[in-house]
Amino acid sequence: QVQLVESGGGLVQAGGSLRLSCAASGRTFSRYAMGWFRQTPGKEREFVAAINWSGGNTYYADSVKGRFTISRDNAKNTVYLQMNSLKPEDTAVYYCAAAYAGMYGSNWYSTETSDYDYWGQGTQVTVSS
Repeated sequence: QVQLVESGGGLVQAGGSLRLSCAASGRTFSRYAMGWFRQTPGKEREFVAAINWSGGNTYYADSVKGRFTISRDNAKNTVYLQMNSLKPEDTAVYYCAAAYAGMYGSNWYSTETSDYDYWGQGTQVTVSS
């Protein structure tokens, strides 16, 4: 199985930048599509960004498109979320997740929480105004 550990969260002023990392351990990391989700108290976990197992195929929520960039380095078993032009409404706990895509192919990814098999513990991102 895959274990995921997020890092890089913290406090930043509006307009600033933050880079989140998600380190994975376990087998067949390269066959997992990866995603980032976020959640605030009392609300459902929402999709932020996703990337296919081989990289190069990405998808973003409209709320972060043009500001956030998801990437992965399979050699390092790590996925990243570069967050620029941060807004107070970006404040949330951010989770990385892995979805096994071996049966779907290298271009597959998902925006749905139910498709993901493994989740990290989350890292807090707070954007002040």
